[in-house]
Amino acid sequence: MGCVIDEKISHVRRVAPDDLGDALADLWSECPKPALIAACSVQAEYLAALEKAAKRIDQKVLVVGRDLPLPIETNLSEPESIGTDRLCAAAMAYHRLGSACVVADFGTAITIDCVNDDGVFLGGAILPGLGLSAGALAKGTSALPVVELTKPDWVFGADTRQAIIGGIVTGARGAMRELVESYAMELGNWPEVILTGGDAELVGAGCDIVSAIVPDLTLLGVALSARNVQK
Repeated sequence: MGCVIDEKISHVRRVAPDDLGDALADLWSECPKPALIAACSVQAEYLAALEKAAKRIDQKVLVVGRDLPLPIETNLSEPESIGTDRLCAAAMAYHRLGSACVVADFGTAITIDCVNDDGVFLGGAILPGLGLSAGALAKGTSALPVVELTKPDWVFGADTRQAIIGGIVTGARGAMRELVESYAMELGNWPEVILTGGDAELVGAGCDIVSAIVPDLTLLGVALSARNVQK
């Protein structure tokens, strides 16, 4: 959560559902008024916790896709089935760029989505996140350990740990490059590539196809959705 004013974000914090009540009250007290609370969610239990927290301060949560319209046009047959976090991030990226772009979100899952020059969300791909991949290797095998993911500064993994880290991090970067190249072939031009999510720096730092890393892109997209309704 964070406070967004004129496309500038502050007071960003990441909060466990059990701590939402106090955290939201604190953030609300820090935000200039008038203000509203907007959210996007793909987890019903987290949204319920947020709405319960909002009641403590006599506020309602405006939810993208329920109370607020989807923030970007799509050519999908069932746009409501797409995670609103993906749509919010894509909407904000296009709002800033005004041209075709790819948004790669490296979180629990990896999503790599494309918007065309007309601002239409075309869809994308979903992959296991870096942490999920590391956990699955440890859980699904008898000999591979749990590793802490870092940026690999080697080419050849000299031991099991390096081999796992190199495979996961470099593999995610390679998947992103392959997908962006495929999207570019369909678009007929090379799109700007914007990264977000907790592992964005790990994957994207120094990558030549990445235009920018914007950690709070989805939050900015939620605010954009609310602002569009207010106009």
